[in-house]
Amino acid sequence: MNTLVVEELTDRVVVTLNREKQRNAIDSEMIGELHEVCALVEQDPKIVILTGAGEHFAGGADINQLRARTRDDALRGINRNLFDRIAALPLPTIAAVRGYALGGGAELSYACDIRIASPTAVFGNPEPGLGIMAAAGASYRLPTLVGVSVAKQVLLGGRTLDASVALRSGLVLDVVDEPLGAAHSLADRIAKQAPLALKLTKKILDAPGSHPWADDIAQAVLFETEDKQRRMTAFLEKKK
Repeated sequence: MNTLVVEELTDRVVVTLNREKQRNAIDSEMIGELHEVCALVEQDPKIVILTGAGEHFAGGADINQLRARTRDDALRGINRNLFDRIAALPLPTIAAVRGYALGGGAELSYACDIRIASPTAVFGNPEPGLGIMAAAGASYRLPTLVGVSVAKQVLLGGRTLDASVALRSGLVLDVVDEPLGAAHSLADRIAKQAPLALKLTKKILDAPGSHPWADDIAQAVLFETEDKQRRMTAFLEKKK
């Protein structure tokens, strides 16, 4: 791949946005290659860790390409469709963020299940200053992550969230010097859990509205699995 470095391990895939000279700006080629990664993970579900090469996660979308986009391009939802696909991946996704996560880069991080930041991390959506809006998921993801008030401060007021504010707002799990290492530690913990339980929990969490009946059905499926019997038996034997 030209814009990504993809490392496929036994239980996870590590994806590094690799346009360091452009602060890992998301261009059309990167979008296509991220779709390829999604296809890989949909076929063989694994945890995904997303990070950026160098000092930044992603400084936004490629402005040269954005300037050339038309109404028809917007209606195709080019970035939004990709980020929605990433959000729907079957197993948890983790964004390890250093430096800028702005514009499309911020929206990519919002599409991940969990974010871990370095002290240099900055999240923001400056799109209205460029005559457009953050239309790749920020309007419906950011309010659920940080609340409507903070989301409006970012999307309407041009506020950026540094690492400490992002932590207080609940946008990130932790602020550490090495977010990629912390993401791997988190992935280690996730990988020890039952894959089907993780998949169904993520589906339930991401489903809109109240759905107790869906919880019951998912739990009924899990109650009948050999994995549940094995794990609970091992727990009880260890307790004894």
